Amino acid sequence: MTSDEDLCTRIVGHWSRELLDGRGYGDYQSMGLSGGQYDILREVVDSARAARRQGTADVSKLIDREAREGCAAWYRSGGPGTEPWR
Repeated sequence: MTSDEDLCTRIVGHWSRELLDGRGYGDYQSMGLSGGQYDILREVVDSARAARRQGTADVSKLIDREAREGCAAWYRSGGPGTEPWR
């Protein structure tokens, strides 16, 4: 069984790569993300774009690490709750 934190990490990592490669679409709801997951996604993509501009060879590892760290922190602080925007 996949934990909520692992699922968050996987979906944020997936959409981060899609957006970084110019294949993202729609808003966070169409991606199946909560507002909190979308906040993590935006931070990960910003970091990945900066790393790519600086010539970082393996941006994929950065995406994986930052998605995991962001999701872990989010779930430590309570996760999505019951409100759709959280």
